[in-house]
Amino acid sequence: MTSLSILEDRVRAEVGVELFTVLAWIPERRALRRVHSSHPAEYPVGGEKTVEVARGWLDECITAQRPYFGPDEKAVREIFADHELIAGLGCGAVINVPVVDEDGRTLGVLNLLDAEGKYDQASVEAAVSLAPLAVPALRDEVVR
Repeated sequence: MTSLSILEDRVRAEVGVELFTVLAWIPERRALRRVHSSHPAEYPVGGEKTVEVARGWLDECITAQRPYFGPDEKAVREIFADHELIAGLGCGAVINVPVVDEDGRTLGVLNLLDAEGKYDQASVEAAVSLAPLAVPALRDEVVR
């Protein structure tokens, strides 16, 4: 079992999640590369995209290193181009947590999605507390 699989299990137990992905930040291309997915058929590992989210998300989550909390389907629609696929998986709430190393460098993002109403501020705090567990795996991805 990989460290990101173990992290997924912890997220499932401590926060709750329907769709969980981990994305590595590739700053030179301003892109995110998926390195872990709870739903590989819909969101395969290795998929890469330039950030296709709402204006301000990149500055908030990647640059300012603050989590994003979207409590409802409206928030999901505003930040994800693939919101219809997300809704089809039963997800209507999102928490994005930056993964930051000891040197203060953003390595990537944890994406937690679940049904509308499943998350609150305590959920965000729990997700933030788990983000450091992704540092070793994301550091390996970023170094490649």
